[in-house]
Amino acid sequence: MNTGGIILIAVLLALVAYAAWLSAPPGAPRPLIPQDREEALLKHVPEDTRSGNSLETFTAFNPMVARMEEDIETAQKYVHLLFYKYEDDEVCRRVAERLARKAAAGVEVRILVDHAVNMDRSRFYDELRARGIQVRLFSPMHIPFLIPSDNYRNHRKIVVVDGRVAYMGGMNIAERYGIGLGWGIWRDTHIRIEGPAVTGCEFAFARDWAYKGGELLADASYFPPQPPAGNVNVDIVCSGPKGDGPRIMQRICGMLDASRHYAWLESPYLIPTREVRDSLLAAAGRGVDVRIIIPPRGDRGVLTPLCSNSYVEELLEAGVRIARYRSGYMHSKTAVCDDRFVTVGTANIDPRSYKLNYEINAFIDDRAYALQMKSFFAADEAQSDYMDLAAWKRRGLLARAAESFARIGSAQF
Repeated sequence: MNTGGIILIAVLLALVAYAAWLSAPPGAPRPLIPQDREEALLKHVPEDTRSGNSLETFTAFNPMVARMEEDIETAQKYVHLLFYKYEDDEVCRRVAERLARKAAAGVEVRILVDHAVNMDRSRFYDELRARGIQVRLFSPMHIPFLIPSDNYRNHRKIVVVDGRVAYMGGMNIAERYGIGLGWGIWRDTHIRIEGPAVTGCEFAFARDWAYKGGELLADASYFPPQPPAGNVNVDIVCSGPKGDGPRIMQRICGMLDASRHYAWLESPYLIPTREVRDSLLAAAGRGVDVRIIIPPRGDRGVLTPLCSNSYVEELLEAGVRIARYRSGYMHSKTAVCDDRFVTVGTANIDPRSYKLNYEINAFIDDRAYALQMKSFFAADEAQSDYMDLAAWKRRGLLARAAESFARIGSAQF
């Protein structure tokens, strides 16, 4: 082998080692904020925030953001927004204009965004600050990534208005969520919550806002008493490399392990961790009707769909049914099991969501809501095509090799 080939191999090995180092599981989770600061927040969180809630579900962006703007308009004390992405486009500026008017009227407006994916929007955020909106970047990172924690990104999407209504789910604030991509619609799921579970969303925001020395929002006015607003049981669950560990992954495995009739999931990615893969295979193996809807292609390059493809054959052979959503990009992160259990949130089926990102999911135990989510899945299923195992096995060696190569970096997708 010539010198150039040796150098190329060395560089590739170094990149693989670097990616593995960045993607290494963080081990036992350390506190996200100091214990005394977390306890100051927790004293405002009642023991039971699970029962007595009502939910409104959105499967498209425009109705969701319109409803959210209505709630923002009624704010008297505060509006808190946490998004993985808050982009500088027409929709984001329209929402920002409404937020700025509320700030001018004396309402506290805070926006928390992940640093890594919003670094090019500093001028826009400075404009918002100049108009009275507090904007904070979650965990400013080094360039290039110098420590593994630079790879721990905040993927949560939360809006809380006056502690009385909350939004969470798969949607960021960005114009493309409403207009779709060039090749199809953007299909997503978001929920509006009223009732005690709102407190769980505000706790998640307040803890993230306090991360790395930020202001501690521990005044009782941020956590007003929550009378029952309905009869839906909603458990707000956070996960992350610091603070909570892989709780969402564990709860999803618990749903799959408890399923006896069906488990239907939607995700933009199908890159299961070993734990989730084992639960999917075990459920299918005992006769559970396991179905997963994924997009027909990726939204950020070719490696992610290739990596997803590397898991398809094993799952199909086990009896898991996998469908591609032909109408556009499937970005919804949901699961419904046995006409009873549902989860809606920010966590994808991938190692990054389960172990490296800060995520938030609602776990819902309610028959009527499960039937509603089941109907949403059925509507998506009608616009999807199930994959055939025999046809899939006929794909070429080049495709298999590309999938195997992509799988090496699966924790980064």
